[in-house]
Amino acid sequence: MERAKADSFGRDQGWGGVARKGGASIKSTGQAMEVTASAGRTPDPLSQWVEEVRPTRAALTASTKAKAKYVLPGDVAADVRKAFIGTAYMREKMVITLTKAAEAYDRKRYEEALRLGRIVSDAVPGVAAVRELTGLASYRAERWNMARIHLRAHFTITGEPEHLALVMDCDRANRKYRAVQKTFEELQSSEPTAEVLAEGRIVMAASLADQRMYSEAIELLTRAGATKQLRNPSYRHIRLWYALADVYDRAGDTASARELFARVVIAEPDAYDARSRLDELGDTTPRKNRKRRTTPVSKKKVD
Repeated sequence: MERAKADSFGRDQGWGGVARKGGASIKSTGQAMEVTASAGRTPDPLSQWVEEVRPTRAALTASTKAKAKYVLPGDVAADVRKAFIGTAYMREKMVITLTKAAEAYDRKRYEEALRLGRIVSDAVPGVAAVRELTGLASYRAERWNMARIHLRAHFTITGEPEHLALVMDCDRANRKYRAVQKTFEELQSSEPTAEVLAEGRIVMAASLADQRMYSEAIELLTRAGATKQLRNPSYRHIRLWYALADVYDRAGDTASARELFARVVIAEPDAYDARSRLDELGDTTPRKNRKRRTTPVSKKKVD
């Protein structure tokens, strides 16, 4: 009877067959809607929507601004573009690669500078700046053979002997002492500056010392002015003092080595390892440089 009533009720409501069959099984035993706690109450209206405005970012200060991009000198970029044979895209790519190599060298990432510099030097071997950068990066990375090739090519292109001392040092590292002597003679005949000639003499003296020819090395540096006592020495003179002190130390003349290392420490306290080598020789209180006496002691007035 319940099913019949539910079926007739469902037909009156327009229910389908499934709803009519299920209607007979549904019984409500819960509380009526009219007597619930929320009956007769009107729900609170929805809160009003308020737009949230976020503060804008402050302007970038000078310290947070992006750093300026590294730019090659205009003449170097022009030389690369002119020498490169290829498409315009590859030409600009070579300029960008050389720019990255120069930036890596300035940041002392010599292996990276060498890798990028070789790409450009293979493409434009006749550009002096490219061979110079690749050679210097090779020298800093202690790739002696590669450094010698590129720096020698730079001299061949420009005729400027400023890096011939490094070529000599590469041959010295490879124990090619005859090549060192030959390059030194070439350096002397190329009208170098005083600084470049001093660097060549220092490398030549070190090469002679490597062969235990200490007297020849000392004579070479002495003729270059390495024994001069100066109140305001230049970088060249400090280099010569240090080189001569090193030769004296290797030759076993401790007193002369100690004196010259002391000069270096007084003129430039942080120069090379002069202070530590002076400590090893047993003198930690160097005196100030003074000019050599020109008047014999026997002829000076005695109080």
